Amino acid sequence: MNFLLRFIVFCFDPLGLGRRFIVRPAVNLTLNVYDRFRSKADEKVDTIRELVLRLGLIAFAVVLIIWLAVFFYAAFYYVYMPPISHTRPVHMQFKTCLETSTPCTFPHAHVSLTKKQQLLMVGQAYKVIVNIDMPESPQNLELGMFMVCAEMRDYDSMLRGHSCRSAMMRYRSPLIRMISTWALSPLYVLGWKEEFQKVPVEIFSRYLEERQHPITDVYVEIQSQKIQFYTVTLHIEADFTGLRYIMFNWPILSAIVAISTNLFFILVVFLLSWYHWSDATWLHNLQIRYARLTNQLQKKASSVILSSSSSLRDEDELSFLDEKYEIAEVGANIEDLQLDKASDKTPESLEAQTLRQRKVKEQA
Repeated sequence: MNFLLRFIVFCFDPLGLGRRFIVRPAVNLTLNVYDRFRSKADEKVDTIRELVLRLGLIAFAVVLIIWLAVFFYAAFYYVYMPPISHTRPVHMQFKTCLETSTPCTFPHAHVSLTKKQQLLMVGQAYKVIVNIDMPESPQNLELGMFMVCAEMRDYDSMLRGHSCRSAMMRYRSPLIRMISTWALSPLYVLGWKEEFQKVPVEIFSRYLEERQHPITDVYVEIQSQKIQFYTVTLHIEADFTGLRYIMFNWPILSAIVAISTNLFFILVVFLLSWYHWSDATWLHNLQIRYARLTNQLQKKASSVILSSSSSLRDEDELSFLDEKYEIAEVGANIEDLQLDKASDKTPESLEAQTLRQRKVKEQA
C-alpha cells in the first residue's frame, strides 16, 4: 500500500518540486497557525484561571474580614453588656388569726436569686423593684399607704443592703371608675381584663454589686395586715449609663459604628501586613542579621569553652603539684619519725651493753 502511494506521488511529481515548494510550506504554515491559536487559547485559559483564583482569594479575604469585625463586636457586646433584667416570683407568707381569719403578721417572703455564682455585674447600677398586683377591692381602696421593705444578703447571710419605701394604689374617683367599668365591661365579662392595679415599688434606685460579697438572697416584707394582692414579683433592672446606654437604646446604630470601626482597623492591619510581607528585602536582612548573631554566639561559646578548658588544665596541674608537695611532706615526716625512733633506740642499746659488761665482770 505504501509502495503504491509512493509510486502514484512519484508519477505526479517525479522531481519532488511540489512536495518541496508547495506541500511542505502549506503543512508548516498550518502547523504554525495551529500552534499560535493553541498557545493563545492556553494563555487565555491561564489568565482566566488566575483571574478566578484572585477573585476567589479577594472574596475570601473580604468575607473573613467582615466576619472578624462582626465577631469582635459580638464578643465585646457579650462581655461588656450585662443582662437587662432579672425577675423572680415572690411567694408571700403570713400567719392567720383564728378569730378574724385575717393575717396576724406582715406578709414576708424569701427570694433566692442564685446559689453560689454571681448574678449581677460588678460596677453596674441596678434598680430593685417590687411589683404588687392589687385588686380594686373596697378593703384595698380604704387601705391607704403602706410600707414595703427589702433586705439584700450575700451567701453568708450578711446584710448588704436594707431599704423601705411607701406605696399606695392610684386614686380614681367613683365617677371615673364607674365610666371605665361600663366601657370595659365586655372585656371583664369575657375574662380578657381584670379589675386590678399593678403597684411598682422601687426599693433601691442604684444598687451596686460587690465583688467579694455577691448578693444571693432577698427578703421582702409588706408592712400591712389588711393588704390584699394577687401576685408579687421582684424585678431587678440594670440602669445603663454612658456607652451601655447607647448600645442598649440604639443597638443598630452602635452595631454599625462598631463594626465599621473594626473593619477599618482590620483593613489597616491587613494592608500593612500585606505590604510588609510582599517586600522580601526585610526578610533577607533579617536572615543576614540572624546569621551574624549565630556566628557571634558560636564564637563566644567556643571562647568560653577554650577558657574553661584552659582553667581546668591549670587547676589539674595545681592539684597535681599540691599532691606531690603533700606526698613529699608525708615522706619527710615518716623519715623524721624513723630517725627519732633510731635515736631513741641507740642509747638503750649502749646502756644494755654496759650492764652486760658489769655482770660479766662480777661473775669473773
